Amino acid sequence: MHLKRLGRGFALEASGVDLARPLSDRAFGEIEKAFFAGQVLVFRGQKLTAPQFLDFARRFGPPEPHVIDQFHHPEYADILILSNMMRDGRPTGLADAGSYFHTDYSYLEMPARATLLHSIQVPRAGGDTLFANQYAAYDDLPDTMKKRLEGLVGLHHYGNRDDLDERSRTAASVLTEEQQRKLHWVRHPLARRHPVTGRTALYAVSGSSFGIEGMLEAEARALLDELKRHATLDKYRYRLTYGVGDVVIWDNASLLHSATLTDPGDARTLWRITIMETRRQS
Repeated sequence: MHLKRLGRGFALEASGVDLARPLSDRAFGEIEKAFFAGQVLVFRGQKLTAPQFLDFARRFGPPEPHVIDQFHHPEYADILILSNMMRDGRPTGLADAGSYFHTDYSYLEMPARATLLHSIQVPRAGGDTLFANQYAAYDDLPDTMKKRLEGLVGLHHYGNRDDLDERSRTAASVLTEEQQRKLHWVRHPLARRHPVTGRTALYAVSGSSFGIEGMLEAEARALLDELKRHATLDKYRYRLTYGVGDVVIWDNASLLHSATLTDPGDARTLWRITIMETRRQS
């Protein structure tokens, strides 16, 4: 395996690996090490069946099916289909998956470790993913702000606190009443120690964080918005463009990410698997 740096201080591209072939424990160990070091790890031009993609994903930990179950893969519920394609007048997948900065599954009590995407169809324009490095964002905070964040706990729920209009393309994808009943308010530290690397990162300060425990709503919103503006500055970002067959893995504990909107008529399809932590980390 050969690694190439893609972004400023994070994001790696790996070559010399065929993910469709069985990986030894040693080979996977090298991949896992590169994943935690790079935060984003990209494998170009892979040809994977759904079972092969799922087998690879499971090496990182236990998958968790997305709450939007109508777009699960018909044979493998752990795979969420992201697509703007229609069949017989019905959508074949989730069309707009988080076109705002967020952290996957931060609205669940057990946080997500990794998200994996396998690109099946690529649009002529757009469809990139923006990543923001939350290690660097935390490291650059003034000491006074780091001190202020000690012990502060964010209150999370499914949604995008900056856009609650269900008709908007930048709102969180609409849930059915049954799906809404499965979700509850959860708590996560604003500055969270990574469960593997031990480094501290800002955690989900954009997206699902709606308040801060023990803080008045206006004060909490002001602090969260201040942290979001800082955490998504251009100097912390990397923009990833997909090719057909690409497999991308990113670290939810140290990144924010945002999908970019595409023309609804410009075909785009991806498979997504989200891997959970096995224990909570403060």
